[in-house]
Amino acid sequence: MAVTYVLIPKANPQDRTAPYKHYAQAKARGELTFRKLSKEISDGSTTVSDTDVMAVLNDLIKVMKRHLENGEIIRLGDFGTFQISISSEGAETEQKFHHSMIKNSKVNFRLGVDLKEMLNNLKYEKVK
Repeated sequence: MAVTYVLIPKANPQDRTAPYKHYAQAKARGELTFRKLSKEISDGSTTVSDTDVMAVLNDLIKVMKRHLENGEIIRLGDFGTFQISISSEGAETEQKFHHSMIKNSKVNFRLGVDLKEMLNNLKYEKVK
């Protein structure tokens, strides 16, 4: 199976008179829902049902949320690492900084070994 992509023409933001260049953009074939993921995982096991898998994954989300809110890094072995990152307005001095100046937060995900290897071995297919 290959990752599908389309070509998107884009202008040069530094020179609007320059000719457009075409850039690849990944095109999804579909999606894997939480329920389908649970079913697929359970299909690979003779001892757990898809309901069991859904319960474990639901608890994983709850536990991850609690630990991320506590500022902890979550390392899930070869899968990858999750960590909160923040961005803020700048202050002239440390004393002038207030937490209300923090404007955005997000969860960063860093790939583990297995997913890095998968990326290194991807095949691509152009679609219309």
